[in-house]
Amino acid sequence: MVLPVQAAVQIQVERLPALDASAGFRFTQVPRPARNDAAAGATFRVVSGRADPNGGGVSVLNDGRLPANEDQPARNLFFTPQSAGGRILVDLGRPIGIGAIHTYSWHGSNRAPQVYQVYGASGAEAGSDPVADSSPTNSAWTRIASVDTRPAQGDVGGQHGVQIRGDEGALGSYRYLLFDCQRTTREDPFDQTFFSEIDVLDASAPPIAEAEEVAEPKPIRHAFEAGDGRYRFTIDSTLAPDLTGWAETNLVPVVSEWYPRIVGLLPSDGFVAPERVLIEFKEDMGDVPASAGGGRINCNIAWFRSNLRGEAVGSVVHEMVHVVQQYGRPLRGVPGRVRPPGWLVEGIPDYIRWFLYEPATRGAEITARSFERARYDGNYRITANFLSWVVEKHGREVVVKLNAAAREGAYREELWRELTGKTVQELGEAWREANRVRLGL
Repeated sequence: MVLPVQAAVQIQVERLPALDASAGFRFTQVPRPARNDAAAGATFRVVSGRADPNGGGVSVLNDGRLPANEDQPARNLFFTPQSAGGRILVDLGRPIGIGAIHTYSWHGSNRAPQVYQVYGASGAEAGSDPVADSSPTNSAWTRIASVDTRPAQGDVGGQHGVQIRGDEGALGSYRYLLFDCQRTTREDPFDQTFFSEIDVLDASAPPIAEAEEVAEPKPIRHAFEAGDGRYRFTIDSTLAPDLTGWAETNLVPVVSEWYPRIVGLLPSDGFVAPERVLIEFKEDMGDVPASAGGGRINCNIAWFRSNLRGEAVGSVVHEMVHVVQQYGRPLRGVPGRVRPPGWLVEGIPDYIRWFLYEPATRGAEITARSFERARYDGNYRITANFLSWVVEKHGREVVVKLNAAAREGAYREELWRELTGKTVQELGEAWREANRVRLGL
C-alpha cells in the first residue's frame, strides 16, 4: 500500500505474515536490505530511551547482516520495557541528497510493526545543533515522514518493510536523520519494535548490493541446579564457544554455592528470589563488563576474555546480588514507592562481593591514594567499604533491613538513625575519620 504524507513523499509498506516470512526480507515492492548504502558507514546512536541489552545494539542497524529468524534478539535493536519508545540519531558524515530511506523489522508478534517519525537536518542551520538537541521540536529538524505499519486488523507479526521516497528526485539534502520510535501497543511495555536494518540511499550513488542473512550459531548451553534443586541455572556461551570450558570449571561452582548464600543474606518477608536464572555471554555491550535484569545476567564477551584470571567471576557474584535484590518490580504503578539511591543499589552487591566472597583480594580497600574520594555515597567499592564498617560497628542486620526496605520501595534516609542511632552522614564522617587515622593522614 502507498500512503501519501506530503506532496513530495511516498511511504510504501509491505508485510510478510509470520507464516510466510523467511530469511532475507524478500518483498515484492520494497527492496531487500542493502550492505553498501549510504548508512553503511554512518554513525548510529540512541539519544533517547535505552537500547535493550538483550538486543544487538545500534551496530546491527547498518552492518548489512540480517536475522535468520523471527526471534533473534542479537540481530535487532529494540528499546527496554522502561522506555516509552526511543530516538535513533544517524550521522551520515556529510549532507547528501537522500533518494530513499528503508527500514526493516521482524518478529512473530507485536514487536514486528514499525511506528515512528523520521526527521532530517543538514547540520548547517544557523543557531541550531541537531546533535546536541535531538528533540524533534528543535527547529533544525524537518519532518520527512510518519510511519505506522500496524495493519488495521488481524495478525501483526512477520516481516515489515518500509520504503520512504520522493515523488520526484531526492527527499532532501540531509546529514542527520532522527528516528523517533514509539511502542507498537499501549498495553504492553515489552512491545518495542525489533529493528533489523535501516538503509539510506544516496540519490546519486550507483546500485546497491544486498545484505546477507546471518544464521544463528548452534546453541551452547550448560544447565545445572543449586540449593538442593530449588534454583536452576543456564549458562549460554553460544556466541563465545571459547569461554564454555572456563564457565563450566570456574563459574558453575561459584554460582552453585553463592546464589543460595546471597538469597540467605538478603531475606525479607514474603520475598521469593528468582528460581531460574540465565547467564548469557553477549556481544555489543560496549564498556559494561556485566549487567543484570530480572532473572538474567549478561556477560560482556570481550571484557570476560580479558579478565578470566582477574575479576570475571567476582563480577558475576556482583550481578547475582542484583538478581536477588529485585528492587524495581514493586515500583511499577504503585503509589508512594520510591527508588533507593544508586550508591546503595551498587554498594550492597560490592559489599557482598569484596567483603564476603573475596575479602582476601582487598579490592575495596581505602588507600591513601583513594582517601579523597572516600564518601559513603561514593558508589560501588567505596560504598561497599562503608557498609562493611557499618556492619562491624552495628551488625549485619543493618544491611538486611536496608535491603528489605529498598526491595519494597520503602527506603528512606531516616532508617539509618533508626538502625544505628546515627544519620548516614554522621556514620559517613565517623567512617572517614577512622580511615584517616588508620592511614596516618
